[in-house]
Amino acid sequence: MKPLKFLVTSLAISAVLLSLTACSGMSRQDRNTAIGAGAGAVGGSVLTGGSAIGTVGGAAVGGVIGHETSKP
Repeated sequence: MKPLKFLVTSLAISAVLLSLTACSGMSRQDRNTAIGAGAGAVGGSVLTGGSAIGTVGGAAVGGVIGHETSKP
């Protein structure tokens, strides 16, 4: 079971990192929101042992923090 969990986590992280390349046309605030959400999702997943609720909660908190830190 452990190798499968590692594979899924690695693929999810890779997908998030690859999706950040789409940020080239975004505003600075939008880009920071997306980066914060991705980092928060990874952090939430790690802190809760891969729980879906922890991942979604981390993404929400990270997105809000990324959005708020880049306000003019």
